Amino acid sequence: MKKAGARIYLSSPHMGGNEINYINDAFEKNWIAPLGENVDGFERDLQNYTGRAHAAVVTSGTAAIHLALMLCGVEAGDEVICQSLTFAASANPILYQGAKPVFVDSETTTWNMDPDLLEKAIQDRIRKKGTPKAIIVVHLYGMPAPMDRIIEVASKYNIPVIEDAAEALGSTLGDKKCGALGQFSVLSFNGNKIITTSGGGALLADDGEVINKARFIATQARDDAPHYQHSKLGYNYRMSNIVAGIGRGQMEVLDERVRVRRKNHQDYFDFLNGSWLDSNPENNSVGFTGYSDTGLYFLKEPERYVSNRWLTTLLVHPDETGGITNNDIRLALEAQNIESRLLWKPMHQQPLYEKYPYYGAGVSDQLFEYGLCLPSGSNLTDDQREEVCSAIKAVLSTKRVVV
Repeated sequence: MKKAGARIYLSSPHMGGNEINYINDAFEKNWIAPLGENVDGFERDLQNYTGRAHAAVVTSGTAAIHLALMLCGVEAGDEVICQSLTFAASANPILYQGAKPVFVDSETTTWNMDPDLLEKAIQDRIRKKGTPKAIIVVHLYGMPAPMDRIIEVASKYNIPVIEDAAEALGSTLGDKKCGALGQFSVLSFNGNKIITTSGGGALLADDGEVINKARFIATQARDDAPHYQHSKLGYNYRMSNIVAGIGRGQMEVLDERVRVRRKNHQDYFDFLNGSWLDSNPENNSVGFTGYSDTGLYFLKEPERYVSNRWLTTLLVHPDETGGITNNDIRLALEAQNIESRLLWKPMHQQPLYEKYPYYGAGVSDQLFEYGLCLPSGSNLTDDQREEVCSAIKAVLSTKRVVV
């Protein structure tokens, strides 16, 4: 099939307009290197938005997780619990420290870390290896994890929680913003995130001392001396003043970006005649109910949960589509020059991580088997969204098997 016109991307950068003013100001003042007014201003913006007392902006969300692990005292041979259904960047810093990951499956209500399996994993690791040093929990695709219960379990065993909110800036749980729910919180400003600095991240906490330590480590751990002196290992992780200027401009349009992404999600649900996923914790099923006209299921927000809907995700039920799978739809969209993506492949299925302990009931495996991410950028036009929906409807109609 001949490909269509301009490519429709999954989630492309979307500038607000004022970014260039902050960048030009940095050029005029010759604040090009790390540190400067934009760095300070961007950190204040993040603190004010999330409600956290302190923030340090760095080169990536991965760097922020690495810093958080160091600040938790994670060392070679230690164990760190990590959500299995996530991008590799959530887990890779564990290996940077020479530590060992322990993966925990998702629950069906938010697709994030299952608190009951978390406690089971902690108890088993205590018996076998000792208490894990940290827990990394992710707000997948912008949907907040069940943090109240996760923090309750973590507190019971005195284990710090690192909140990976890389996909969830602008999401809320009750009266708190994602980015303010763990002992440490991590944000990402990669090019596909809800706001971007082209590349970058942030580490947030309410403890100013640990954020100062993070800044120290992130600037090559240079001692306070009149010459270059280093007593500890450091990293070149600090965000530049130019990049931070982009972030300041992006913060001005964040709420609007959340509004549009949420509208994208609702429009997809309406246009595709979707059904809400009915979670069923009793049998750990992802919740197919068997009544969808299209076989397309969307994740509903639980009460008190507000997702930024960074990416619109759905599950494709082959029994209700005549055998059409998520990958069939992905390939059909690609043939029309439309980018889509399968859900994250769980870490316990990854060749790099399959040898490490995993506590699960198969939920993340089912989500990977059936899930698909649709184009969700805040600069997606109505015509483009309709093109996506038309392509999906076409493949469902063309390939449906009538029994």
